[in-house]
Amino acid sequence: MARTARNALRILANQMQAETGLSYTVDAVAERENIVLPPITATHIVSQHVAAELLEKSAGAQYPRVHLYCEKITNHLKEKFRTFSGIIRLVAEVRASQDRAENLEPSLMLYVDAVTDVLDSHRGDWGDGFFFTGGYEVTFSPMKHGGRNFIQSAKISFEVNASQG
Repeated sequence: MARTARNALRILANQMQAETGLSYTVDAVAERENIVLPPITATHIVSQHVAAELLEKSAGAQYPRVHLYCEKITNHLKEKFRTFSGIIRLVAEVRASQDRAENLEPSLMLYVDAVTDVLDSHRGDWGDGFFFTGGYEVTFSPMKHGGRNFIQSAKISFEVNASQG
């Protein structure tokens, strides 16, 4: 089962890091809103589920940052002769930081728009037995002090149907 989740995360990371992925959509959202947003490059997109506090203490995180991880795996075994046929709940967690609290939440929402734009453009068959129907849920965490600035995050959770082995 964990192999199936790793494969789904690999596909998601490739979509986010692609030429028309998150970097491209952040630029498009910034242009649409007529503002300047710090870019999200491939190095800011990581497949790792780690608390922001721990990351700042150990490696000195750079923001904005997107963490991709698997939150839940459910094997329904609905397909005969498959080792896995079920749902993988994936998360793209966007973390942003700024020195001024009043600008943080609006910019975080624009990064969320960029992530959901990438997801919207990859609705359907992801290949290798994965299918994304297009639904997602966004939850925002409260702003808090992190490092030398304010930090806030948003979780974009969604389910991918999988049929493996």
